[in-house]
Amino acid sequence: MNEDEQQQTVDVASLWQRYAEDHSVELRNALAEYYLPLVKIIAGRLAISLPPHVDRDDLLSSGFFGLLDAIDRYDLQRKNKFETYAGVRVRGAMLDYLRAKDWVPVSTRQKIRKYEQAVFALENELGRSATDDELAAQLELSPDELQELEKQVSVATLIPLDDYLRADTPVIADDEGPSARLEKLEEQENLARAIEQLPPKEKKVVTLYYYEEMTLKEISLIMHLSEARISQLHTKAVFRMRAFMSRT
Repeated sequence: MNEDEQQQTVDVASLWQRYAEDHSVELRNALAEYYLPLVKIIAGRLAISLPPHVDRDDLLSSGFFGLLDAIDRYDLQRKNKFETYAGVRVRGAMLDYLRAKDWVPVSTRQKIRKYEQAVFALENELGRSATDDELAAQLELSPDELQELEKQVSVATLIPLDDYLRADTPVIADDEGPSARLEKLEEQENLARAIEQLPPKEKKVVTLYYYEEMTLKEISLIMHLSEARISQLHTKAVFRMRAFMSRT
C-alpha cells in the first residue's frame, strides 16, 4: 500500500469513528461520497443485462439510497467489511426499483412462464437436465425458434437470482432473526445442490457470473464463446435451477 492509499484508509477510518459519535448529515454524506464508486460498479454490472429503456440514472439513484441505508445501519463494532455489507444493500435497493418499475412486458412474462413450465415438466419426467432438442420438442419449436425464445426471456433472468445467489448474501443476516437466517442458509444449500446438477458449461457460467462477479462479456472471453451464447447458457441454468428448487 502506497502513502496515498494509507492516507485514504486513515481518512475513511476517521470518518467512521466520527460518524459513530456524531450521526450528522455532513459526515454521512462524506462517507456516501467516498463509497459512491461502489454504487456505480453495481449499477454498471446490472445495466449490462437490462434493456435500453431502463433508466441508468434511476438505477444509480436507487442504489445511492441503498448506500445511505447501509451507512445508517452499519455497526462498526462488528468488524465486518463495509463494502461487502453495503454491496448487498445497494444491490437490493436496485432490484426493488426494478421490481417496482415492472419493466418486463406482459408478453415476455407469458413466454417466461411457458418456458419455465416446459423445463420443469421435462426435467421432472427425465430426472436429469434436458437437451436443447428435447426442450424444443416439448415446446413444439424448432432449434432456431428455441434459441430465439431464449434470447427474448434472457433479459428477465438476470434479476431474480441476484436476491440470494451471492457468496456475500449472509451479511444481511446481521439484522435479521434466527429463523430468517436459517431460511437463507437452507436456500443457499439448495442452490448449491442446484448448481452442482447443472451441465458443465452452465455451471461454469453461473459460478463466474454470481460468485466471481464477472460480466457476460468477460465470461465470453474466458470460455471462448459469443456473448449471446453465454447469455443463452445463463438463461438455461436459471430455469434449470428454478425447476430443481421447486422439486426440493
